[in-house]
Amino acid sequence: MTRKIAGALILMLALTTVVSAQDTRIEISPYFGYTLSEGINVNPDTVAGIIVDEVNPTSGISYGFMFNVNVNENMQIGFLYDTQDSNLELKGRGVIGKTNVADMDVRNYHAIFTYNWGDSRDSVRPYLFGGLGATQFSPGDVMGFNIEGNTKFSSTWGGGVKFFASPHFAINVMGRWTPTYIKSDPGGIWCSPFWPGGCWQLSDPDYANQLQFAAGVTFAF
Repeated sequence: MTRKIAGALILMLALTTVVSAQDTRIEISPYFGYTLSEGINVNPDTVAGIIVDEVNPTSGISYGFMFNVNVNENMQIGFLYDTQDSNLELKGRGVIGKTNVADMDVRNYHAIFTYNWGDSRDSVRPYLFGGLGATQFSPGDVMGFNIEGNTKFSSTWGGGVKFFASPHFAINVMGRWTPTYIKSDPGGIWCSPFWPGGCWQLSDPDYANQLQFAAGVTFAF
């Protein structure tokens, strides 16, 4: 996963060099917001006397930045980094309820492509973006044990509006959804009606989802 992220960053830097030679503009957009998070269901197991069937990152404050380079007047390539202040939550059956067992940072690293509507001189520019990369879950000590973080493949999808007060400064508001692949569960057997004896094991993927609402500023150079 680390090699894939490094490869994406190298590609982004190479493309940045190409488009910079075409006299394009760079945008840096720091932001601050709040992220709603959900985890996954797991096979019931006993952890420290608790019967656990869900593992969740809790919702919390988040912040990060987007770095974009204009390919042309409407399209940009770039990188998004985000970190969310969260807790690792175990949810049990019946009356046991929910238990927070550790502080946890949830970090996103994504290479992104952005499309901006309108003219570069417009004072209001809506945009949509999407990207691929990774989400890193980094818990602290869990019940006295140091737990190593885990990095999983994820995509990110979002959009917003930039309100330009000048050609070099804008207020930026956005929303973003990030599904992170965690695991796959058996999903049954499927057999082809056209190929006798052709049957395949299906899988049911589990995703942890983040839904972020944020606002910040954009500096254009």
